Amino acid sequence: MPLLQRHGRPDLHYRIDDHTDPWRRAPVLVLQHGNGRSSEFWYRCVPYLSRFYRVVRPDMRGLGGSGRDFDLATGMTPQILIDDLADLCAHLSLSMGAGTPVHLCGESLGGILGLGVAAQRPQLLRTLTLVATPVFISDRMKESYALGRGSRIAAMREMGARRWVDTTNRSTRFPPDTDEGLLAWYADAFAANDFEVQLRLVEIVNSASAQAFLPDVRLPVLGLYPEHGPITDDEQERLLRESLPDLRIVHLPTRHHMVHLIHPAACARHLLGFVAAHDRIAIDED
Repeated sequence: MPLLQRHGRPDLHYRIDDHTDPWRRAPVLVLQHGNGRSSEFWYRCVPYLSRFYRVVRPDMRGLGGSGRDFDLATGMTPQILIDDLADLCAHLSLSMGAGTPVHLCGESLGGILGLGVAAQRPQLLRTLTLVATPVFISDRMKESYALGRGSRIAAMREMGARRWVDTTNRSTRFPPDTDEGLLAWYADAFAANDFEVQLRLVEIVNSASAQAFLPDVRLPVLGLYPEHGPITDDEQERLLRESLPDLRIVHLPTRHHMVHLIHPAACARHLLGFVAAHDRIAIDED
């Protein structure tokens, strides 16, 4: 399995999905997952994207196949996660792209990290796509995810990862008519990750804000968002529109958060159109 190995820091695991023509050197598209998840959670989008782009799906440190050899209190902070993602983009740029910048797409927390990379190391990126990415987590959402237990962490400890995520899946992430198989798969895949890492990420997400990054992001940005979502509400979108000079937002026909799993074909189509326009790649085939 591909690993980015770094002295004194945890290995970062990533998956490569490549169904591009072998005689072409297709650009690299990095898909960064969100809070508590792993590279597996992009699986519905990959078939559409990997025909035209070399798709790379990393696991955040401590999740999926990435290393867990770090102290949770000091070795997992927003800046450290941004640095991890930037290191991976730099590695991929050299190893797969002959030094050319990569396209980065991040969902939810992954998009916040993407904004950090775009603000701090813009030379690594060609474009940035945000998928249901909040600028910050509102107090209303913190209360909602607490499920009456005082805090989200308290709820997760009392209920366990699987029961907590299954309960919140049905309120904010997925619509009521979602296939029960998808909901069960999501809950099982989420619960398979390191629970203490997930709890530390909750602390990070609850206090993180992308507002400080926004004035320094000058890359082309695409936003794929639900309509009036409970996590990414109108106020959050207003902050993005006011701060990002080259932003286009597309709304998917749902108010639920997991737009890339609810509408994978539509999300992939918008994403492909956006990145291919910057690469002058034809993505229509008979």
